[in-house]
Amino acid sequence: MIFDTHTHLNVANFAGREAEEIEKAREFGVTKLNIVGFDTQTIAQSLALSASYDNLYSTIGWHPTEAGSYTPEIEAMIIEHLANPKVIALGEIGLDYHWMADSKEVQAAVFRSQIQLSKAHDIPFVVHTRDAMADTYDIIKSEGVGPRGGIMHSFSGTYEEAKQFLDLGMMISFSGVVTFKKALDLQEAAAKLPLDKLLVETDAPYLAPMPFRGRENTPAYTKFVVEKIAELRGISAAAVAQATYDNAMRIFNLHD
Repeated sequence: MIFDTHTHLNVANFAGREAEEIEKAREFGVTKLNIVGFDTQTIAQSLALSASYDNLYSTIGWHPTEAGSYTPEIEAMIIEHLANPKVIALGEIGLDYHWMADSKEVQAAVFRSQIQLSKAHDIPFVVHTRDAMADTYDIIKSEGVGPRGGIMHSFSGTYEEAKQFLDLGMMISFSGVVTFKKALDLQEAAAKLPLDKLLVETDAPYLAPMPFRGRENTPAYTKFVVEKIAELRGISAAAVAQATYDNAMRIFNLHD
């Protein structure tokens, strides 16, 4: 059993073939999917998908590239949906200095607000960070991580950076990037971090793992992330699959 803890089956790429992708994932051993909504449309589609399939769940939040449109009305909508038992986390939230659709100050304010929202509603938060690792760390440290914890989604930093986030109470999620030949720092992190702190994901349709790099990603390909981590750690893929599945069930407070 494999849990794809972060996928975007709710975007236009997959429209009309969601059932096909869910079945393909099952054939690859990927039995649970977390569908992440990051704006009004993708949140609605995530909720529709998780309502339709027992093995699909929703994470909802306001992406940093959308920070400028975060309003009290948006926050109220997110709060309303957090009561849905299929909503298992708040995200993806964070900082994105690559696209910089909004200023660092605006992004930081929205990030801080949503961290506090997750803590108030006793739900883990899922972090997107791009070209902003130090500021992301500082904000999480200053706001604090609640007892339900948080997830560094598609982590792309070093082993030392990962350890710092673990010390704050976060978990580290690896995407297909860990399979890239030049991702040596990330591979060191995947090899050395405690197994009970790791998660796996695809971020589909983005970041397809080797040998599919550059093509559309799909939840089924979580299998290749698992296999790469197993290779790096010198253990079986089955062991990594089981551990990361158990870790996901724990942080999302789910029970088989």
